[in-house]
Amino acid sequence: MINGAHAVIFSRDAEGLRAFLRDVLGFASVDAGDGWLIFALPPAELAAHPADEGGRQELYLMCDDVEATVRELREKGVEFARPVSDEGFGLVTAIKLPGGGELGLYEPRHPSPL
Repeated sequence: MINGAHAVIFSRDAEGLRAFLRDVLGFASVDAGDGWLIFALPPAELAAHPADEGGRQELYLMCDDVEATVRELREKGVEFARPVSDEGFGLVTAIKLPGGGELGLYEPRHPSPL
């Protein structure tokens, strides 16, 4: 029935964000028409967390070594919203995105279904 997931990041600078995803993160893409790029993502997993109020979603990119990934991205001029923190279940930080907003970066320490 379900064969994938489609994530959307809204940005005041969609062109800048598309360039970042293509040129800095190296995500492959296809042109869906008129320069509208749709990017391939690595395999994904989905978690359900408890919260006082529902309706919030978060998007994190995963990596095997967050410190090495942060160093590599900084060399490409990427800025981070906060330092890496150890949350017990993994190491977490956030990438500052063109046009505003953040994208989580996460080194999981839990078993993965992948």
